Amino acid sequence: MNRIYLDNAATTPLDKDVIAEMVHVMENSYGNPSSIHAQGREVRTLIEKSRKTVAGLLNAVPAEIFFTSGGTEADNTAIRCGIQAFGIRHVITSKLEHHAVEHTLNMLLQQGSIDQVSFVDVDSKGNIDTAHLEELLKNNSRSFVSLMHANNELGTLTNIEKVGNLCEQYQAIFHCDTVQTMGHYRHDVRKLKAHFIVCAAHKLHGPKGVGFLYVNHNVKIKPLMYGGAQERNMRGGTENVYGIVGLAKALENAYAHMDEHQAYIQDLKDYLKGRLTEEIPGIQFNGETDPEKSLYTILNVSFPEMDMADMLLFNLDINGISASGGSACSSGSNIGSHVLTAINADANRPSIRFSFCKYNTKEELDFVVSKLKTIVEQNIDA
Repeated sequence: MNRIYLDNAATTPLDKDVIAEMVHVMENSYGNPSSIHAQGREVRTLIEKSRKTVAGLLNAVPAEIFFTSGGTEADNTAIRCGIQAFGIRHVITSKLEHHAVEHTLNMLLQQGSIDQVSFVDVDSKGNIDTAHLEELLKNNSRSFVSLMHANNELGTLTNIEKVGNLCEQYQAIFHCDTVQTMGHYRHDVRKLKAHFIVCAAHKLHGPKGVGFLYVNHNVKIKPLMYGGAQERNMRGGTENVYGIVGLAKALENAYAHMDEHQAYIQDLKDYLKGRLTEEIPGIQFNGETDPEKSLYTILNVSFPEMDMADMLLFNLDINGISASGGSACSSGSNIGSHVLTAINADANRPSIRFSFCKYNTKEELDFVVSKLKTIVEQNIDA
């Protein structure tokens, strides 16, 4: 049985030409990039060529791009080192952020590195209240703002251009978790008023274990990790050369075919939304689904109350369908989705996040709908 993979927001399959590029480097370029001999210089050139590629796609300069082990390290570096560099004691974020942000801020608060974390209001679709954001910026000392571009569970997009302009107006430092949107939308850092944005290559058909942090050239921070002079003294440790080369190739591919992939995947999302609405009574959707307000790769589906709701994902899995999901936390009795809890989703309704990529097809989605219809009918009638 060929499995159907609809968990692309968690990770994506590697493009074949990305694999080929990485294998070529593995087989032919094995020198340490910090070595001064010919093999070392050859590998150093590969890293700097990749850095130049990434920077060019973002309208950045190469010196603003620092390669990391992924989005979590990039978020940690931006938050911890950015707050330290500017001596900031007040942070503004939301209750929808990824754990790489949420847990890092909790740690900084507990150890006394910051005095307060303010949470900007969000509505039932996961939209940020920018009026409340401005109020928080206006009524507090200089702030560090950490808000993601697209929510990884809901897909709801935040107007980060507007957020960036507000941060500039109130001299706040703006960190934006762009993990879910990097390679899916064009980011022009000369227009976006963000001091930090991040990438994880495995979200855009690149390898796991590599990403990057963009740091605006006006910002000077100290390293998160020490132990060497790599990444211009900003990240100790021998670089993940194969990963960096794969990242650059994957991002290059994404930008080259972005418009066609966006149209194709948006059509898949609309198709699944329509089929589910037709076939399963009581179906609802968490987060925004309007293409102007929602990431086209994610559809979060809220199913009717049913027996064995916690087995819904398991039943899909044994039918060869990979997805992810959960429910809102209910009175502290379970550990559910902090995102669904924050938007006051009904804790009695199970939710599944379907996330798509260019390799999915409508035939796959038809199979998914048929299996879901059977599972839901059996559990509601039970």
